[in-house]
Amino acid sequence: MDYVYAALFLHSAGKEINEENLKKLSESVGIPVDEIKIKALVAALKQVNIDEVLKSVAAAPVSAAPAQAQPAAQQQAAQPAEEKKEEEEKKGGEALEGLAALFG
Repeated sequence: MDYVYAALFLHSAGKEINEENLKKLSESVGIPVDEIKIKALVAALKQVNIDEVLKSVAAAPVSAAPAQAQPAAQQQAAQPAEEKKEEEEKKGGEALEGLAALFG
């Protein structure tokens, strides 16, 4: 997870996310360098638009408290909106799923 934070830091600083920069940053803050994890992260991030991922995470709704008993008409109207939210959450989760597998 430390390397992901380092990659986000490099991204926010406008620096290229590559093996050399991740190693330098990790060493400078005392994180032990693991060449394999760094290579895997750099390879995975080449396929990811970090700005889009950050926007989708920032825009993700916070889960609401369980719904109180609602009339049947209101429940039916709410179902399509809930299904749409679930689909959007799945899409956002798929993008991050690959990164999570690296450090699971």
